[in-house]
Parts: sequence; structure tokens; C-alpha cells
Amino acid sequence: MSVKIERVRAICTAPEGIALVVVKIETNQPGLYGLGCATYTQRFLTVAHAIENYMEPLLKGKEVSNIEDIWQMAMVSPYWRNSPVLNNALSGVDMALWDIKGKLANMPLYDLWGGKVREAARVYRHADGGSLEEVGDRVQAYMEQGVQVIRLQYGGYGGRNVELPARPDGAIEGAYYDPLAYQLNTVKLFEAMRERFGFNVEFCHDMHERLEPIEAIRLAKELEPYRLFFLEDALAPEQVDWFRHMRQQTHTPIAMGELFTHPQEWINLISERLIDFIRVHISAIGGITPARKLAILCEAFSIRTAWHGPGDVSPIGHAANMHLNLTAWNFGIQEWSHWSEKSQTVFPGCPVLKGGYVYVNDKPGLGIDINEEEAKKYPCSEELPTWTNARRPDGTLARP
Repeated sequence: MSVKIERVRAICTAPEGIALVVVKIETNQPGLYGLGCATYTQRFLTVAHAIENYMEPLLKGKEVSNIEDIWQMAMVSPYWRNSPVLNNALSGVDMALWDIKGKLANMPLYDLWGGKVREAARVYRHADGGSLEEVGDRVQAYMEQGVQVIRLQYGGYGGRNVELPARPDGAIEGAYYDPLAYQLNTVKLFEAMRERFGFNVEFCHDMHERLEPIEAIRLAKELEPYRLFFLEDALAPEQVDWFRHMRQQTHTPIAMGELFTHPQEWINLISERLIDFIRVHISAIGGITPARKLAILCEAFSIRTAWHGPGDVSPIGHAANMHLNLTAWNFGIQEWSHWSEKSQTVFPGCPVLKGGYVYVNDKPGLGIDINEEEAKKYPCSEELPTWTNARRPDGTLARP
């Protein structure tokens, strides 16, 4: 049976107020289609345009079974490669083709890839707050729900929600934060949480590339007594060579990769064992096909996976993360976000959180669908993000 691509569409929806992009590939077999995540929230319209104006003409009439060939062709078709926009467009196509592959085989993807090595994936949740007490109360609530790993933040990324020094006259508006206050408050945060909860719960922290490299190394060292599960995105992608210095200075485990889009950003970090967890946004690197290869590469160097999984990954992207998690021997942890009833109505078949673990169903493919009529009820906002305009106290623009 020859199964060919007939149509490639982008569906944009925001049931949680966060713009999501979903690709739907329709085939010449009635009722057979696949879904994939192409979510690049900050530029979702550009991704949707690329899907419908470039991906569809490129792919129409192609055999759905040739996933690797289609991935390679779509990667080089624009000549310039590895941009976050085109990688996300390609990811939506790639995930949708894998979804179709599983449906044709009548197997969930975890079975298609060799079967489970675990029944569920351990997750971590976010505990943020404007005071130490508020953060602690959220930690307590998660622990009571059975969550074993919790990310601690105090006042948002870089502590931007705490009191800041006065700005210079005429300073440009932006998301201001104080690097020094952030460092000092983060140490106080971990000291207070360990004092309150002891060491029978795992804690991690996201630096979000907010510090200069030497400051990041100093903070990593200062956090050593509190035994972090990992320290995330301590450096910007442009500064990855500094990880060699960090590795020599601290034994705090390092997670990196949320902003990666190109293999050259992670190859040396992995081969030199400079990080402990790879944390890419799967749609930003081009989908399931490169993510499977990346996980296998990491396994050879004892580096664990911790795929990006906040609210700006669609439930379809989370389902893809989960099928990878269930089949990767070197799985480490999965970031997890809460979905309201709205999202579960738009995306029937969502992975399910029980205690500190997430489970998928045993339906063929990704095991998740989209209700397009429900999706239309939640249009995406076209406003530009403001939090990415991060600035230090003197007004200097900083990495967000």
C-alpha cells in the first residue's frame, strides 16, 4: 500500500494562553493523519508560514514511510540550515510522520523503537515565589503529591521580581534584574529549603544564562553544599567553552541545551563529558529523528536526557518527549507543566501525571489527537514577549 502525503497544515492554538503550533499531515488514505509539535512560541506565526508555504509544496506526494530521507531533504532544502524557525517547522513534520508510522504499524512509538525500559518517567515541577516561605509552601505541596524532584526559583529568572537598585535616568523599559542580588538570594533559597526539608528531596535550579561565566562558576561552587540534582543553563550557548573551566571548579551536576539548535553546540560538551544532562527543546533541533540520535550519542558518554518540557511545548511535544523517555536507557528526568481541562479537551490523549511520574497510553503512534473545533476557541496572541527584554540595573541588555 502506497501512503503519500496529501496536505501539510499548521494549527495554532493557545488553551493556556501560550502560543502552540501543531502540524497535521493528511495522507491519501482516508482518516489516516499524523500530528507533530512545531512550537516556537516567540515567533509562532513565522513557523506556521514556513510550514504551509514551504513544507507543504516540498512534501506533497512524498511517501510517508521515508522519514529519514524526508528529514534530510527538508533540512537542506532552504540551503541555510539549523535555524529555530525552520527546525521547528521540520520538527512538526517529523513528529507527524512518526505518528503515522506508529499508526500504520498499529504500535505505540515506544514499542516501535524497541519497547519500554521503564513504565513511567520521573518528572520535576517548578516551585517559585516572592518569598522563601512561599517557595517552601509550594515545595511542601509538591512533596505531598509525590513529586521527588523540584526546581527552586526565587522571584523568577534572575530574581527579577525582587527589589532592584534604582535605574539611571532615561533607562529603557525592560525586565530588570540584579545579578548580585540574584546570586546571594539563590544561596539563601537553597540554604532555607535544605534546612526546612533536609536531603530526602531532590532540588534543581535554572540560572537561565543570567550571569557572566565567572559569576556562574562561583554560584555553582557556592551551591555545592546543598547537593543539587542539576544546575540548568548556567551559561549561554555562545559561552559553552567556559564549561571546561566550570567542570574543573565544581562537582555540581550541569544541565544544558534549552536554546541549542545546531549539533556543533552539543557535540564537544558531550564528547568531553562537560555536562551531565542534555536539555534540548526537541522541536528546536528538528524533531524526533535527531533527538533519538542525540540520546544515543549521550548514552555512550553517560550523559542523561532531560528534554525541555514547559508550557511552550505542546501536549503533542510532551507525548513525543515521553515516548523517548520510555525507550532511552539514559533517561534522567522530565520537566513537567500543568494542563488545565481546556488543554485536555483540545488534545485528547494527553500523557497523565500520577504522583511524581508521567504515563502515556498504549494507542498507536504518539497516542494523542487534536480537536480542531476546540482549538479554534483559543486563538494565539500576536503580542511580542516582554520577559526576553532582560536588563541589568544600569540598563544594559542581557541574555534572557
